[in-house]
Amino acid sequence: MTEDNPILVYKDVAKIYKGGNVAVEHINLTIHKGDFVCLIGTSGSGKTTTMRMINRMLEPTSGEILFNGEDIHTSDPVTLRRHIGYVIQNIGLMPHMTIYENITLVPKLLKWPDDKRREKAEELIKLVELPKEFLDRYPSELSGGQQQRVGVIRALAANQDLILMDEPFGALDPITRESLQELVKNLQEKLGKTVVFVTHDMDEALKLATKIVVMDGGHIIQDASPEEILRHPANQFVEELIGAERLIQARADVTTVDQIMLKNPVSITPGRSLGEAIRLMRKRRVDTLLVTDDEGYLKGFIDVESLDNNYSRATSVSDILNTKIFYVASDTLLRDTVDRILKRGLKYVPVVDKAGKLLGIVTRAALVDMVYDTIWGDNGDGGDDDNDDTSQPATDDVTGVAAGHNLATDTPTDHKEA
Repeated sequence: MTEDNPILVYKDVAKIYKGGNVAVEHINLTIHKGDFVCLIGTSGSGKTTTMRMINRMLEPTSGEILFNGEDIHTSDPVTLRRHIGYVIQNIGLMPHMTIYENITLVPKLLKWPDDKRREKAEELIKLVELPKEFLDRYPSELSGGQQQRVGVIRALAANQDLILMDEPFGALDPITRESLQELVKNLQEKLGKTVVFVTHDMDEALKLATKIVVMDGGHIIQDASPEEILRHPANQFVEELIGAERLIQARADVTTVDQIMLKNPVSITPGRSLGEAIRLMRKRRVDTLLVTDDEGYLKGFIDVESLDNNYSRATSVSDILNTKIFYVASDTLLRDTVDRILKRGLKYVPVVDKAGKLLGIVTRAALVDMVYDTIWGDNGDGGDDDNDDTSQPATDDVTGVAAGHNLATDTPTDHKEA
């Protein structure tokens, strides 16, 4: 299939029950071969109804569903279902059949020869890392996780291109569930299958999907890649479904420094006198000043300590300039910047463009507000105990946050102010 030839298309599909109860309406969705699509929403959002109309377990009230370019209503429902794999939460293995008979149930109905069925069963049991001897056992002799693995490969046995999964791992313990998620994702990618997967677990959807379809009240609210949904939730409902923690972590993974930096940091030029530097520090209530040349290129920094130690014998900022300054490029990922700040115990970091021109600063306070507590929790306090690196701009705990903010909240006219 190509982007112009999708495997599954919903065209203004609705399902309305007797009495006017609307399950879904105006469903328009395109799924391409190889997609892993997760339908997610709260209870009653219409996600399961949307999926079950694909194999005609539920009949749409209106609209069209095209499977490989053909309206599913032109196919016999039984024949259609034999060409679409289906995995449900309670596995649905036939207890009176062996694992081999369960796996090859659909191929047998399709009249595959015995040797071909046996070959397929042995191939699939190996794929899910179960011993071949299990083929002769009954479902009751397997653990829940093992049975679910069999349920997954049974849906693959007839070489179906489309697999439907209705909350298949909802009843499993977390460890087994995670193992099966990895199994399904690996199989889907290896075999090139298209999967439509119903879940209420956003973590599961983000882990598995190439496309997430968020539903509410029988409507599709957003249809996008996991990355797009994390970066640009369609509305407050999607944000709440994703959750604040996931949104914050996602922003840390994709946000660049220039998106959160504070602009117009106060700075001073090398030719200014120390008296002018002291007056600027006092006015802005900071204990460190960034130093730039007349064109705004970052040259280093000076601080209160260097001023105090050299005031009697130095005359200009250039005399006490410390050029060993840590800075980050404007396109640096936020997560990387936070890590660097924490390791160095810095209260702020200058941000420069590719040529080294000062653009702004990222303050530790701003980073804490956005990501620190959520992502790193109690893993550290930012490395303040290691704040003995005299080659970096430093502030104490009392003035550090204020200094960071004051460095960045001056108006453009204050740039290089003396």
